Amino acid sequence: MSEPIGVLVMAYGGPNTLDEVERYLLDVRGFRPTPPALVAAVRARYERIGGRSPILERTEAQARALQAALGGDGRFVVSVGMRHWHPYIADALARMAEGGIRRAVGVVMAPHYSRLSVGAYYEAVAEADAGVSVRGIEEWHQLPGYVDALAGRVREALGRFPADERASTPVLFTAHSLPERILTWDDPYPRQLAATASAVVAALGGHPHRFAYQSASPTRKPWLGPDVRDALGDLAREGARGVVVAPIGFVCEHVEILYDLDVELVAHAATLGVCLERTAMLDDAPSMIGGLADLVRREARAAGWM
Repeated sequence: MSEPIGVLVMAYGGPNTLDEVERYLLDVRGFRPTPPALVAAVRARYERIGGRSPILERTEAQARALQAALGGDGRFVVSVGMRHWHPYIADALARMAEGGIRRAVGVVMAPHYSRLSVGAYYEAVAEADAGVSVRGIEEWHQLPGYVDALAGRVREALGRFPADERASTPVLFTAHSLPERILTWDDPYPRQLAATASAVVAALGGHPHRFAYQSASPTRKPWLGPDVRDALGDLAREGARGVVVAPIGFVCEHVEILYDLDVELVAHAATLGVCLERTAMLDDAPSMIGGLADLVRREARAAGWM
């Protein structure tokens, strides 16, 4: 058999216990000290969602599904690396090298490219300098299996409303906000998000919808908008009494979903008299994972590895 090809599945990372929250924030903030009030606020959020982030176990499940989709013949070996917590990207690459893997395809579990998000993952790969050549998949925002899975989740959420209300119930697509400065270098992030939303709506056969950003950090500098709370308020003023929230910028549950949407946004919706239904996350949806497996094979072939 030819030399195995690694597959590095990457995600943001999150604390596994409340005691890890402060050290996790230190990592996220580039080792700048975190104000105690912010540590307490973030810790309270994690306490509200069960005392930990589920992102590692969800990403590991995605990696196992991808391994299965790529086959069990040993040609591909899938590993998980986190950008801001254990197991770090550098650690995953080091284990690959120790196992004799010298080449790998990288997959960030974030479909939309920004230099500040997906680009930063590949900077971490380069900084690791582990002796593994990584060919990165930088975006997959229009991957058919991903779009199909999203459309299916939206249909399921709309199905929770009475039949005579579903056609008029708007879908509010969301993604993590980023600093507005990305617009100065023509970052593709906003365009790719718009393209995904349009593709999902087309798969639904057309449907009333909006797009908004969520989870902006509390800084003095402006972040991309509109904010999801403002968009929800607009829909309420226009007469919407039910809204489906579809976080298309995320593929599994973590604090931005379980707290920012399921706690904060649901509470805000209640003050507006709006019934909010969130789409189930994609997690290891077979159509999405199968599409990613095809992308991995394509990148490996393009590199001449198979």
